[in-house]
Parts: sequence; C-alpha cells; structure tokens
Amino acid sequence: MRRVLITALAVATLASVAVTAPAGAEEAARPAETITWGACTDPTLINAGAECGYLSVPLDYSRPRGEKIQLALSRVKHKTSEARYQGVMLTNPGGPGGSGLLLATRGTRVPNHAGDAYDWVGFDPRGVGSSKPALSCIPNYMDYNRPNYVPTTRQLERTWLERSKSYAEACAKNNSRALLDNIKTTDTVQDMDSIRKALGAEKLNFYGYSYGTYLGQVYGTLFPQHVRRMVLDSTVDPRNVWYQANLNQDLAYDVNLNIWFGWVASHDDVYHLGKTQAAVKRVFDEQLKKLAAVPAGGYIGPDEFLDVFQQASYYQLRWTLLGDALAKFVNKGDWQTMKGLFENFGGRGDDNGYAVYLAVQCTDVKWPQSWQQWKHDNWRTYQKAPYFTWQNAWYNGPCLYWPAKPGKPVKVDGKKVPSVLMIGETLDAATPYEGSLEVRSRFPGARLIGEPGGTSHAITPRGNACVDNRIADYLATGALPDRKPGRTADVECAPLPLPVPPPAPAAAPDMATSRLPA
Repeated sequence: MRRVLITALAVATLASVAVTAPAGAEEAARPAETITWGACTDPTLINAGAECGYLSVPLDYSRPRGEKIQLALSRVKHKTSEARYQGVMLTNPGGPGGSGLLLATRGTRVPNHAGDAYDWVGFDPRGVGSSKPALSCIPNYMDYNRPNYVPTTRQLERTWLERSKSYAEACAKNNSRALLDNIKTTDTVQDMDSIRKALGAEKLNFYGYSYGTYLGQVYGTLFPQHVRRMVLDSTVDPRNVWYQANLNQDLAYDVNLNIWFGWVASHDDVYHLGKTQAAVKRVFDEQLKKLAAVPAGGYIGPDEFLDVFQQASYYQLRWTLLGDALAKFVNKGDWQTMKGLFENFGGRGDDNGYAVYLAVQCTDVKWPQSWQQWKHDNWRTYQKAPYFTWQNAWYNGPCLYWPAKPGKPVKVDGKKVPSVLMIGETLDAATPYEGSLEVRSRFPGARLIGEPGGTSHAITPRGNACVDNRIADYLATGALPDRKPGRTADVECAPLPLPVPPPAPAAAPDMATSRLPA
C-alpha cells in the first residue's frame, strides 16, 4: 500500500485511559490531546480537500506519561451546515496492517449525500504506513522464487519453517520490542479513543471493514458509552481469533475459486478454457503442476500463480480481468500479463503491512506452539481445500516464533452499544458469514443486511442500491430495519450481478499506468 506523506505534526502531552478503566473524573480532568492539521501530500487526499496531521499517543497505555508514538491521520470535513452536522466518522480498512488515510474520502461514495454530514477521519494504526515508527522486517520476503507452498517433501517443510523463523527474528531485530509488545487490537482500540478525545467528540461514528469490524466490536465492548453509530462490512467472528479463523478462510477461499471456475466455463466462447467447471479446474491444476517444475518466464511459479488467482475468491469485480489473464497464459503463453497482475495486486508484498498483520495477530492471542498441531490441522484442511491452505499456513508461520508475549482476546459484548448496521455477503471467504450472524447475536442493537450468494469482501458502498441506500438512510437518520429472530439476516439484498466479459478477450491493461479496481 502506498505510504502517504504528511506535512503537519501534532502537539501532544497526555494519554488515554487504560483498557479496563471506565470513564471517570480522572479522565475528564485530563486535557485532551490536540492535532495540528495541515496540508496533505497524497493527490487523492488533496483532490478531496483533506487535511492531514499527527497525534501523539502513549506507546504503552499502562504508562501514559512514558514513551510516545505518532499516529498519522487524515480528515475530510463535513459539507453541511453546523445544524445538520452528525459528528466524526472514524474509519478502518482492515488488515490488520492496512493504511486507512485514503478512507477519509469515502464519504462521497454514500448515496444521497448522506456522508456529507460527517467529518470522515482516516488513520494509519500504530506501526502502519505513515505512523511513526512503522514496522519493517524483511522487505523482499515475498519476492519471486519462493519455495512451493505445499510442503510435499521434508525439505520444503524445513525450508518454510526456517523462512518463518527468519522473518520473526528479523522483526525482533529491526523493530522496537516495546512496540511489538504493544500493538494488539486493544492498543489500537485505545488509540481510537485517543483520536476521539483529540477531536473533541463525545461519541464516535465508525465505519469498519474486515478486521476493522473486529476493532469496532472491541471498541464497542470497552467504550460503549462513546459509540453513536457503526457500520461493519464483512464481519470477523470473535470466537475464532486468529488460528481457527485462518483455517476457516482456507475452506471458503477454495469454494469461491471453484465458483469462479464455473463462471469461466459459462463464458467458454470468450476464454476457451473448458465448457464445464471440472474442465476449467483441470486446466488450472495442470498449470500448477507445470509451474512447480518450471516457473514461467523465470518469475511465475505455483506460489505467484495462486497469489494472483486468490483475488477471484475475494472480488467478483476482478473476475473478467483474471479470466482474461488465465486465457492468455494458457492459450498464448503470455506470462507477462500474469507478472503484471502479481505485482499490481501487491503479490511481491507490503513488508510494513505484513509485519503489522503478524504483530497484531500473533499477540492478540496465543497461537498453538506445536508445529505438529499446525501440520496436522493444515493437512487435514488441505484435503478439502488444496489451493490456499498451505499458502495461508506459511503466511502465518512466523507466529510460531513471534518474539512478543501474546495476550488474551477481549470477550466481545455489545449489549450496551446502541446501534450497528452490518453488511455481509453469504459466501464472503475472508470473513465467513457465520461471523456476521454471531456478532449480530452479541449486539442487540445490530441489524444485518445479508447478500445471499455474494462472494465479495468488504466493498461497500459499491453501487448496490439495495445495500447502499440503507447505509445512506442509516447515516442520515439512524434508521435500522426491524430485527428478525433467530440466526438470519434482517434484510436480504441480491448481490451485484455477475460480471459479463466482453465478447472477445480484453486487451491487457498497461500495468505501468493502470490502476486495478479496488
């Protein structure tokens, strides 16, 4: 993800309260942190009229007068009269490890100008992007010529374990141990409340995507008195953080990839890869075998191939782009397009984002420390989900060796949160739909919009009027649909129609200049 440079610094003196401390007289007596807003340097933020700044917060909230770190923030102020102003809308894109500065521009996507009444605030969480310090471990860790993900030999298994250990050791060597010890979800939630106070807001509105929905759950559990409205898109299941959550993802990713195979087959007149799902799957599997023996062009091996096509499991908006790439690869030997997609999708790795992802996930909760348990669980999952199980296992492999002490996850309880609007597509792979149903059951004030059969992840608002107009109504008035009993959605909206490829293979995009759909 692009790092956004910011030109203004914050003036900071004091800290927020500890996680378990309730709001009280001592908190009220403390002067709030302040942010000195200035010009942004990112073109998207500049065009949106955003302002940028830094906020200093305690590195360790149990020592509020100790070392400070800086959070990078962006803000697009409300465009309505003060009488119609609805407060601060804090945002988070997920990850963990995602930069959130550009989300300050998200309010313009909400229909009927319902976003205009809010100050949209994005931020880079601690350790991320333009926040200071930012984590970095091994910048080229995900570069080309990696070992095959599937450890079919003892040597491959040992190589990946050594790689995982080396990454964890590099993180310990190249970063502050104090930051690695204080980068849990609860620390970011404390930062969110520090941002609230610095902005002078009694209550926050919050729009979270993916992992950002977990931040919203934990914030609502620890600071329910400061929640006004929340929108949670693609909700994390709090029962499964984080080891089991990844195994659940593996199964869902493979389901969606097979759905995509069927879609490609339905357009065989365009792609010429097979007229049935099984036929396209065979072609795909044959390519994996060939690439395991000889990488295409010296760059595209089975790892890169899988990394590219995992996007089919995430976003239907990329199906035509991926269908075109696979057809060119198989039918014309065009590996250059595949290489361009790999690099543009971030396949070569965002070391900062990956380091923060691990730093949060490996310390939010204690992972199994027995490699034999990992091995057993992943091979068992692989029997049902052979495409992405081992990719995901090695992505999380450094948690076996992580240098910081793990904590205990917060028991999510939303009974005191007044109002939440949730959105989930029922075949979302990254955050399986069961998580949305579970969170809805824990938040009596929550309502869930379900999209049966949808396979996309965290994309609202994105042109689905049934969903987007309800988001707009909620932000404008706080209106929520009636709650249905049991474990079902309160409202069902059809997902966006499946994409339709052009009649002939699309021309390859200029990877040097084109921006891929988000």
